[in-house]
Amino acid sequence: MTQSHRNDYGIDAFGRLAALPEAEIDLARAAFHIAGAEYPDLDLEEQLGLLDSLAAAAARRIGDAAEPLTAVNRLSEYLFDEVGFYGNEQDYYNPRNSFFNDVLSRRMGIPIALSLVCIAVGERCGVPLVAIGLPGHLVIRHRSVEDWFIDPFHGGILLSRQECEERLQQMSQGTVSWDPSFLTPIGNREFIARMLRNLKAIYLGEPDYQRGLAVMDRLILIQPEARRELRDRGLLHYQMRNFQSALEDLQDYCETTENLQDIPGVQRLMARIQREIGR
Repeated sequence: MTQSHRNDYGIDAFGRLAALPEAEIDLARAAFHIAGAEYPDLDLEEQLGLLDSLAAAAARRIGDAAEPLTAVNRLSEYLFDEVGFYGNEQDYYNPRNSFFNDVLSRRMGIPIALSLVCIAVGERCGVPLVAIGLPGHLVIRHRSVEDWFIDPFHGGILLSRQECEERLQQMSQGTVSWDPSFLTPIGNREFIARMLRNLKAIYLGEPDYQRGLAVMDRLILIQPEARRELRDRGLLHYQMRNFQSALEDLQDYCETTENLQDIPGVQRLMARIQREIGR
């Protein structure tokens, strides 16, 4: 098998992954595909082997613990106390905190990437974990324990429902009203979309339009129903003076969006683009 065949991280390969049914999307593989856009020589099997090694060691720590919360605590102690994964608060917006290979090698990252470490390792050693998409801060819990949550960004500490609410109020400075639906597990597509939206925000903020565009292409593949992403890609194409691509995205957006308040402004921009194309 050739190097180029083994490491296929192009947009077509991601599209094939995104086309899988929700339950068949492997979060770790999808995360490595995202990282592969930045690291085209990334060895996928080697990276999956690192997860297998972590899981084998974690399984020895967990032993025959039948009680879910005990298993979760032992997994957390292994990953955060023994191996030393931690949240990178000093350099939070560094894109390396989102690339799963970097997170594994550097043992630090942002909440969603550290959550994925727990989910992927837990899956391999019989501790099923689900992601809880609190606004701006992702936590996890055991699939069968609904009242206790693990915060990977803060050392894997255990949080009650009340503490989750308090943490959200603290992070949002009281600007976000609590909704019990925040504790509903998110699906695999939304998980991957969140990883991509983090990178999108970083790249557009730098700005790095070329990398931002590559991320947005993948966002639209994993969540084609998220029409706002189509609009944003059209706006980015416009900024990059890719006028024909911008026009196509914005036209598609106008034909499919339910955000009627958005339409007049988008149509005015489309008229401006058509004048640019006609020059």
